[in-house]
Amino acid sequence: MSPRVLASVVTYNSDQHLRRCLQSLKTQTCADVAVCLWDNASHDASIEIASEFGDFLHSLHASSQNVGFCAAHNRIIDSVASDYVLVLNPDVVLEPEFIDMLLRAMDGDARAGSATGKLWRWQQGAGDVAGQDARRIIDTTGIYFTPTQRHFDRGAGECDCGQYERREYVFGASGAAAFYRREMLSAVRAGREYFDESFFAYREDADLAWRAQWLGWTCLYVPEARGCHVRRVLPERRATLPADINMHSLKNRFLLRVKNMDAGTYARFLFPITLRDLGAFAYVLLREPSSLRALPLFLKAMPKAWSLRKAIQRHRRVSPAQMRTWFSYHPVAKPAIQNR
Repeated sequence: MSPRVLASVVTYNSDQHLRRCLQSLKTQTCADVAVCLWDNASHDASIEIASEFGDFLHSLHASSQNVGFCAAHNRIIDSVASDYVLVLNPDVVLEPEFIDMLLRAMDGDARAGSATGKLWRWQQGAGDVAGQDARRIIDTTGIYFTPTQRHFDRGAGECDCGQYERREYVFGASGAAAFYRREMLSAVRAGREYFDESFFAYREDADLAWRAQWLGWTCLYVPEARGCHVRRVLPERRATLPADINMHSLKNRFLLRVKNMDAGTYARFLFPITLRDLGAFAYVLLREPSSLRALPLFLKAMPKAWSLRKAIQRHRRVSPAQMRTWFSYHPVAKPAIQNR
């Protein structure tokens, strides 16, 4: 029989955190989970650590090349039939009931195509997840978009004082620990791709969330499902990040827009979007010329992106005006209605 949940983990030089991540999956109270791991040609000890869990893992694939976050997860998702898919970063540690909480919540809400729990920032030296409680800093409670079409993690960097304890609908789930309904993934799939492989990595979670919203699927935030994340990519750390991360991030901000933004929304927010774009281009030209490699990759991906855009708009179930209700300089959430 197919498992109810497929947990998909993609590694790339992840040995620092991987053992802790896999151990947290092994101790989940939900027993009906198949854990698959794809390694993207790591040159550290990731494969050796994953091999320690050989009896626990449903599959372990060592790729000879780095095919990217998107392609690796797509291959895992296609490899095992399941009702739900948990896309999990190897630098995330989950509380034992994380999957159970999201599974029960999604079973009770047929409208929800995805779900996200509450992740805290991992505190070095604090031990296990329980040890993180002393000074809880929020990493994500879902993602939201601003009128300039930037997306952020809701609550990121805030002290957790109980301000995000209600079940709510949010725009989408962070790819660090995103729980997807298989039916929704099949609806947004383009060819063999759930995550758009033109993105390679970064912002692909926001793209999938936006496509799902156009098709009428919601994302449910479940605060009882908790874990910790070692957050590496932050705007304030951009100058210290590897050049490839920044390059893909720049490329994908424009692919995201080409695929998903309607003309009315672009016209409505034209001034703040353009101002932000000019600032980004100036920064790249003056401080980050290595990211100019994004331009030919963006142009190469444009025909596919435009084709996907037209397909999304042909099948959309919400209006552009409804979509614009999600765009705000402050995090947006909407009341959740359960047990439909």
